[in-house]
Amino acid sequence: MTDTAAPTELSPDDAAAFRQRCVDFMETHAPQSAPSFEDQKAFLAAAAGAGLAGVPYSEEYGGGGLTLAHEKIWREVKSNYPMVDSEFIISHGMCLPMLNEYGTNDQKDRFMADMISGKTLWCQMFSEPGAGSDVASLQTKADLDGDEWVINGQKVWTTLAHKSDYGLVVARTDPEQVKHAGISMFILDMGAPGVEIRPIHQIDGGSHFNEVFFSDVRIPKDWLVGELNSGWKLATAMLMYERVAIGGAGAGKINQPQYKMLLKAAKESGKLDDPVVRDQLMEIYSMETTKSLVAMKTRDELKAGKTPGPGGSLGKLYGSVIAWRVREIALEIAGPGSVAWDPDDATGGERQRIVLNSFQSGIAGGTDEIQRNIIGDRVLGLPRDISVDRGVPFRELKVGTQTD
Repeated sequence: MTDTAAPTELSPDDAAAFRQRCVDFMETHAPQSAPSFEDQKAFLAAAAGAGLAGVPYSEEYGGGGLTLAHEKIWREVKSNYPMVDSEFIISHGMCLPMLNEYGTNDQKDRFMADMISGKTLWCQMFSEPGAGSDVASLQTKADLDGDEWVINGQKVWTTLAHKSDYGLVVARTDPEQVKHAGISMFILDMGAPGVEIRPIHQIDGGSHFNEVFFSDVRIPKDWLVGELNSGWKLATAMLMYERVAIGGAGAGKINQPQYKMLLKAAKESGKLDDPVVRDQLMEIYSMETTKSLVAMKTRDELKAGKTPGPGGSLGKLYGSVIAWRVREIALEIAGPGSVAWDPDDATGGERQRIVLNSFQSGIAGGTDEIQRNIIGDRVLGLPRDISVDRGVPFRELKVGTQTD
């Protein structure tokens, strides 16, 4: 953020005036139903024109030039409407703050305004077939050739790569260093020669994730983000932003979307008066309320204008726990109707897609096991697991698919 994003508080009159400005905008521009990708781009373009996209970012780079107090009000107002920019969670919740915090002035000037306005969509490329939870084992490499970096390798589980214009990718730049060193982060044009994107077909019929292959992909030398070989530090920071984005979705207020979904299913199945079902509904209501409070606390801590810390793993992990429990309850309430739907259903199988996609909640953004390790180590201060590769150059490790 810029100096305009300092952790100042608004006067009651200023807060009320800005809130009304946000409400007026949403009443005019928010879609009445689940928006398409093009609807979301149009919404963000309008929001940028009104100074309400990228609220706390510098006006110089296309933001609103306001404070994080304004941003909190904007999120609260937006949460009262159908999610209007869901496809941009990674682009705005992860890539944008990383570029703002670690990018050069030239990088910010070139990319941030289009990112904020939704003109371009960005993705994050970390995981590989042999480096999932252990991202530091990545083998995608970047070699400097004159004024260009040449990237070769493969990424997997890349969300929205097929729709993205650009991405942030981590690659190994010095295999002689230990595996957590010798890694760098780069900006990559997803349409560049040598980039191949293959959709991964999901259980719900969609293709949200992708495999991405790099074959001698060339990018400008100055598309390096941050310092050379500091990629692990940046990757860790980006993962913290990711966990806040996932665990803090809808963090503008206390809400219970999964409870409401299950309540509707209970009414439709005639089981609302069943005391066991009612107990299950209140269990989810309580869990979602708690998650909202944790997310709101995490968002408030971001008012310091710093990269989020390991506490972001709390909301992310709890969201996964809720998703797994919701799936169990949904199956008890609605049976097979929780995972299958009529293609002619006007709702498009919204509830069923939520249940089916609950399986990914314990993987995306870091597995539940990784979140528990982070919480134990960095939040609770428990002893770390024994590391057998400490001090060993990456080239000498037998990790992932590395055999030579």
